[in-house]
Amino acid sequence: MDGFEGQATTRIALKLLAMLAQRPGEIRHAKWAEIDFANRVWSIPAAKMKMRRDHVVPLPAQAIALLDELRRMNGNGEYLFPSLRTWKRPMSENTLNAALRRMGYSGDEMTAHGFRASFSTLANESGLWHPDAIERALAHVEKNEVRRAYARGDHWEERVRLADWWASYLDDAKAG
Repeated sequence: MDGFEGQATTRIALKLLAMLAQRPGEIRHAKWAEIDFANRVWSIPAAKMKMRRDHVVPLPAQAIALLDELRRMNGNGEYLFPSLRTWKRPMSENTLNAALRRMGYSGDEMTAHGFRASFSTLANESGLWHPDAIERALAHVEKNEVRRAYARGDHWEERVRLADWWASYLDDAKAG
C-alpha cells in the first residue's frame, strides 16, 4: 500500500481498513467527531453499523499516526475520507476496491471487505486471543440467542491488546 500512486487519503483509508478490520462502509463514513485522540478510540454510532449497535474500536499507535497524517490533509471537514467531488459526502463505495485493482489485485484475490477475513483468520490461528474478543473486534453479534443473552462482555482490555498486536503484526509483515 505504501507504493499506491493514487490519492494519499485513499492510501491511508486502505491502511486503516487493514489495521482496524472494520467494514469498508464504516471506514468510508467515519467522521472526525467519532475519533477520540486522547483515549485512542473510534466510537461508531449504531446507525452506521450493520447490526445497529454502537461499536467502539481501540486505536493502536500506528492508527493514531495515520489519523494525524490524515488530519493535516483534511481535518477541517466532517469526514475522514471525503468525496473528491464534495467534502459534504464520504468517498465513493467503489474507491477502495478500485484502488486494490489499480495495485494489481483481482476481485478474486482481494477486496476491501477481505481485510476483515484476514484479520479474523490470523488472529484466531495465533491462539493468543479469545474467539469472543476477535468477534467483538469485528462487531459481530452472537447468533445463539441464549448465549447472547448471557455473554455480554465486550472484552475491551483484550481487544486493546489485540489491536496493538495486529498493528505490529502488519508492521512486521511489511518489513519482511
